[in-house]
Amino acid sequence: MANPHIDILGIGNAIVDVIARADEEFLVQQQMTKGAMTLIDEARAEAVYDAMGPAIEISGGSAANTTVGLASFGGRAAFVGKVKNDTLGHTFIHDIRAAGVAFDNAPSSDGPSTARCYILVTPDGQRTMNTYLGAAQDLHPNDIDPEKVASAAVTYLEGYLWDPKNAKDAFLKAAAAAHEAKRLVALTLSDAFCVDRWRDEFLGLMRKGTVDLIFANEAELKSLYQTSDFDEAVVELKKDVRLAAVTRSEKGCLIVNRKGSEVVRAFPVEQLVDTTGAGDLFAAGFLFGLARGKDPVSAARLGSLAAAEVIQHIGARPQTPLKALAAENGLAL
Repeated sequence: MANPHIDILGIGNAIVDVIARADEEFLVQQQMTKGAMTLIDEARAEAVYDAMGPAIEISGGSAANTTVGLASFGGRAAFVGKVKNDTLGHTFIHDIRAAGVAFDNAPSSDGPSTARCYILVTPDGQRTMNTYLGAAQDLHPNDIDPEKVASAAVTYLEGYLWDPKNAKDAFLKAAAAAHEAKRLVALTLSDAFCVDRWRDEFLGLMRKGTVDLIFANEAELKSLYQTSDFDEAVVELKKDVRLAAVTRSEKGCLIVNRKGSEVVRAFPVEQLVDTTGAGDLFAAGFLFGLARGKDPVSAARLGSLAAAEVIQHIGARPQTPLKALAAENGLAL
């Protein structure tokens, strides 16, 4: 098999983030669960938007954010996702291409509108997300090109994609194509509530070897193994997957494989502004390092650096070129 000419192929929901600041009382009034991602319909989407304060629109989506972060490190990234031929769809296409990510899925001419996520950021930096998946749900196995998958060192899939049936089938087709080409498949668990919905199937993907690498935060890992004991969850994780990176906010992250685990410290943060995208950008740095031959601990340092950058401003995509930031911090690329 030829050497890959793409570092990461991300497959996920193509979403435009609509971000506004909010206080705790607003969340209570809107009956939102703080820190969670809730799927909503178009009518609820319009109601949330009408109730929100001034907002900014930034192209987002978990796997898309990761590909943008990887491109910021100087990596070669591509993304597969669905948008509609509407204003927000054009915004998404422009933004991801401008960030240096290859994106060539044709927008839909009919069907639901482009997906958007209404993100409320409270003063403590926590984000509460309300997502209308719209056109993103129309991702179909026909949108997966096995040759493109085979050209990527890692195919990266987001757990949120496991909700729509066609997208789930696209996910499985991509994983099979990657393994046929002797490439890696990575999965982010995305959200503790997502894990609650699909726990058994996620565990099945890990135990059957459909995915090689798992990204999770502490809450997602505990949800996966239905325990409040983090150490107990790690013991189970070691049995189920070849490699995992578990993020723990200011505690750094834990790299886990079947032989053991290792802690990697978090980078210092001057001011926590918005945690949106922290996990996505951690994955960007980690996957960039892995695709370029670094060991998992060195890759995790790049991930921690990227996560620290993104949580110090509004929005889930880096504002400082991560390649330059890595050089400033003595992390050779």
